[in-house]
Amino acid sequence: MSDMNNAFLNARQLAEYLHLNEKKVYAMAAEGEIPATKLTGKWLFPKSLVDRWLLESCHSGMMADRLLLSGSDDPLLQAAANRLTQQLRTKALFSYTVTGTKLGLDLLAQGHADACAIHWGRAEESELRHPALLQQYTQSKHWILVHLFCRSQGFIVRTMDQSRLEDPVEALDYSTRWVVRQEGAGSQRFLNEWLAGQAFPYDSLTVGSTAYSEREVASLIAKGEADIGPGTLSAAREFGLGFIPVCDESFDLVVPRNVYFRKLLQQLFEFFQSPEGVDLAQRLQGYDLSRCGRLVWSADAG
Repeated sequence: MSDMNNAFLNARQLAEYLHLNEKKVYAMAAEGEIPATKLTGKWLFPKSLVDRWLLESCHSGMMADRLLLSGSDDPLLQAAANRLTQQLRTKALFSYTVTGTKLGLDLLAQGHADACAIHWGRAEESELRHPALLQQYTQSKHWILVHLFCRSQGFIVRTMDQSRLEDPVEALDYSTRWVVRQEGAGSQRFLNEWLAGQAFPYDSLTVGSTAYSEREVASLIAKGEADIGPGTLSAAREFGLGFIPVCDESFDLVVPRNVYFRKLLQQLFEFFQSPEGVDLAQRLQGYDLSRCGRLVWSADAG
């Protein structure tokens, strides 16, 4: 057998490794059925991800020892992850890394995450927007989209400014300091669309800083380093801040089919539907869990 110690295998080496013919390997790569990259103009296959893909296939997605979530930030999802981690102790790893929607999907597509949380606009438009976003990825033919909850999206402000900025349009002046999110974050998408609706150019905002999570937006405002920023009601309340609601949005989870029935993922859905999960959502404020766990989209359904 050829040397298999390289980080990347070519098609011939992978065919030998998997006991397949090269034509089948190329077909699987083109269909996104196996971890692969064509960045150099030729198909290369990261051996570590191929091995993980094989392991996943052997267990039919039922591996019980880890669940790695990436994607959009949310206080309720973070609180649920913290509680499940404490319940599991050393039995399994439940990890939630906040990256923003687009980077989270990139990580999922590359096999570095097991599921990805996303939000990409108003709730009433999400059943069209979210699938359209996913279909930009070849790997989406193996993904499904599951609803987690709806949440209140708007602008976080200092409590003393809430009456003055009751209409966020009043914050579109040069004296108001904005904290924004990174490109590819759902909250930044929300801000850009809201500004477009006001016919106000983004470059005219007085931007003091960029935050990479809901809590960082709220923290910068609470410390007086910014006056207003996009975020959720729950993040505002956690820091004792004011909030200007704009819309409800759907917060969904993108999951590969072979991961959907993994025990840890099902435990997450069960938590949100449990009395403890419902009580937690009510205390954090701004959530609707009534459709949690509902299948929103799959490639097979179109």
